[in-house]
Amino acid sequence: MTASAKLCIKGTPNEKQKQFFASRARYTAYGGARGGGKSWALRRKLIGLCLRYAGIRCLLVRRSYAELKANHVRPLLSELGAAITYRESEKCLYLSNGSTIALGYCASVRDCLRYQGQEYDVIAIDEATQLSEYQFSIFKACLRGVGDVPRRMYLTCNPGGIGHAWVKRLFVDRKFEADERAEDYLFIPAQVYDNPVLMQADPDYVRQLESLPKKLRDAWLLGRWDVFEGQFFPEFRRDVHILPAHVIPTRLRKFAAFDYGLDMLAALLLGADERGNLYVLREICLPDLTLGEAGEAVAALCRDADVEYAVASPDLWNRRQDTGKSGFEILQGVRGVPPMCAADNRRIPGWRILREYLSEEGNSPSLRIAEGCTMLIESLPALLCDAARPEDAADEPHVFTHAPEALRYAVMSRFAAWSEKEIPDRNFRFQNTKRRFP
Repeated sequence: MTASAKLCIKGTPNEKQKQFFASRARYTAYGGARGGGKSWALRRKLIGLCLRYAGIRCLLVRRSYAELKANHVRPLLSELGAAITYRESEKCLYLSNGSTIALGYCASVRDCLRYQGQEYDVIAIDEATQLSEYQFSIFKACLRGVGDVPRRMYLTCNPGGIGHAWVKRLFVDRKFEADERAEDYLFIPAQVYDNPVLMQADPDYVRQLESLPKKLRDAWLLGRWDVFEGQFFPEFRRDVHILPAHVIPTRLRKFAAFDYGLDMLAALLLGADERGNLYVLREICLPDLTLGEAGEAVAALCRDADVEYAVASPDLWNRRQDTGKSGFEILQGVRGVPPMCAADNRRIPGWRILREYLSEEGNSPSLRIAEGCTMLIESLPALLCDAARPEDAADEPHVFTHAPEALRYAVMSRFAAWSEKEIPDRNFRFQNTKRRFP
């Protein structure tokens, strides 16, 4: 036995924490309400595994590195002292038996890309509902290795946040998709009332939770997941709306839609069949592009696709003070950009129409998405309701708004169904080039 294996981990777990420590499920979620002792349990579970299996590689993740240091690194250093070494330059904790705890953060989609291709034996995600399902899937792919040690992921969570829907689906509702096994997922609900140490040490904390407005009280005190939904498109289902590219029909009339901002270009290539069903075929989502660069990206998206028009945000028709030209003029001047028309930018009517396309009334939806359109697939379930206007989508998390905005422009362009006998007319005549394609 090594010196680190003789380390005494202080503290007595409550009954729910004991269940968490005893779990052997591949994915274990713990929490559901505030004050349940989640962070304390997560730290001790990681340290216990590191001591039991010498040389294992662990990853501890939270949305921001500052939160990670405050909630875990400092407590671990205080609790374990010389038994653990922290190297901030490497963002890693080291135990003397060779086990390591890498410290990760994932505030954006770009952050999670650094973990692609990496391998960890154990992954702990604190406040998992702050991450999207796409970010969770990246970490799931990292849970692998060749050593004879368990491969497990531990999550703590509270209702709310951009990840509310997928955490609720997997761990609370237990609604699994084709590639998910029910036996891999375990949820251990815990409330502040399950944590006698906190209740004794800080009784005011319980009173603060009890005095919250009803919805927050039900979510944060009682751990209710049905009062804090917030997902804007509950109709979206991966197993229904996503298709492999090879099964999408080939006889389609194609058009493009894009949302341009200085922070992100989201451009979609779509096709409509003879019945008016829409298919999102390809996407390009790139940050920090000039208008000229955005035009090149749109042209690349549409290349060799026989695209009939592109619909875009109407603000591109406004003249820019720096050049005297409009964004439309700059973009339309790029070789390969299809004829452009301004979108009908009404938000609530647009979202309603998009919701109709996603609806499964009549047995199947009128909108399908090719599986390669990862940003759109990630964004639709992550889009939240606006707190002040529930019929509108929220502006935050902003990274998830661009691709759905482009899709809203697409469905509002009212691409009509066409007859099997019709020879598509490629020479479109815009009745009002500043509003929509007829």
